[in-house]
Amino acid sequence: MQTTTNTSTGSTATRLAELHRSIARVVKGKEDIIQLALTTLLARGHLLIEDVPGVGKTTLAQALARSFHCSFQRIQFTSDLLPSDVIGVSVFNPATQTFDFKPGPIFANIIVADEINRTTPKTQSALLEAMNESQITVDNHTHPLPTPFLVLATQNPIEHHGTYPLPESQLDRFLMRIRMGYPARGSEKEIIRNGSGQPAAEKIVPLMDAADVAAMQESVSQIKVDESLLDYELEIVERTRQSEQLSLGVSPRGAMMLHRAAQARAFLEGRDYCLPDDFKRLIVPVFAHRVVVSSRYVSTQKKSEQAETILREILETVRVPL
Repeated sequence: MQTTTNTSTGSTATRLAELHRSIARVVKGKEDIIQLALTTLLARGHLLIEDVPGVGKTTLAQALARSFHCSFQRIQFTSDLLPSDVIGVSVFNPATQTFDFKPGPIFANIIVADEINRTTPKTQSALLEAMNESQITVDNHTHPLPTPFLVLATQNPIEHHGTYPLPESQLDRFLMRIRMGYPARGSEKEIIRNGSGQPAAEKIVPLMDAADVAAMQESVSQIKVDESLLDYELEIVERTRQSEQLSLGVSPRGAMMLHRAAQARAFLEGRDYCLPDDFKRLIVPVFAHRVVVSSRYVSTQKKSEQAETILREILETVRVPL
C-alpha cells in the first residue's frame, strides 16, 4: 500500500490491509473482489454480487459483515416474502391504545439480502427508500436506519424460473455490481481441502466497529479530486449518453457514485488524493448495471457482458489526464 505523510491515514490503511487479509483467508483467490467490496463500504454504497450458485457470493457478504463489531442481519428473499417482513410493521398495543412500531431485520448496520431477485417487485421496492436515504417510512412515520448502513445483495443471473429481475430504478441504488467468477485451481483445491467443519465466514474475527466505519466514510469524503479528473469522469459519462449502442446512459446519480467510489479506492490505498487509475478501474463495476444496451445492437453476448464491453470501448477513446 502507498503511504502519505498523514499518520492517521497510514494507520487506518494498515488496519484496512489487515481487514483485507482476514477476509481473504475465507474468500480464496479473490483479492480484487474483496477490494471492490471494501471500496463500496467506504463509499457509503451498496453492493450487488451477481454470479452462478456456489462461487462464494454469500460467503463474501457474510465475511465482510462479520469483520465489524456491528449489527448484522441475513434476509433470505423468497417469493412469499412481504415488505413488512423486511422493514417492520405497526402492531396495536391494547395497554396504551396506540400502534407500536416493531422494526424488521432492515434495522441493522449490514444487511445480507440473499437471492434478492427471488422476491416480488413489491418487496424489492421496500428497499428503495432504505438504500437511498438510510430511512424507512411506515404509516406516515419516518424511522432512521443505523449508521453505517450497507446492503450486500446476491442474485443468480442464470436461473430465470421463479425470479423477478431488478428494475433499473432498483439497480441504480447499488454502487457496484460485481461477479465472483470461478476460483483458480490452486484456490479451489484449498477451498475443497478446508471445506469440511466450521463454515468459513464464522472464522472471521471482528477487527473494527461501526464507529470506525463511520469515521472512515467521513474521511473518504475529504479525499481530493483534481479538476482534470472530474472532466475525465464527465467525458466518459457524456459518451455513454451519446453512444448509439446504448439506449440509456449513465445518470447524474451514477456519476456521483463513481466519484465517491474513486475517493474510497484512494483512501483504501492510503492516499489523500485520487489518481486517474482510481476512476478507470471502477468504470465497469459502477456503470455497467446503469446503462441499457440498445435493442439494435444486441448480440449473442449477454446484455450485462455486452454493456461492459461497450464501456471498455468508450474508456479507450477518452484521453486520460496527465
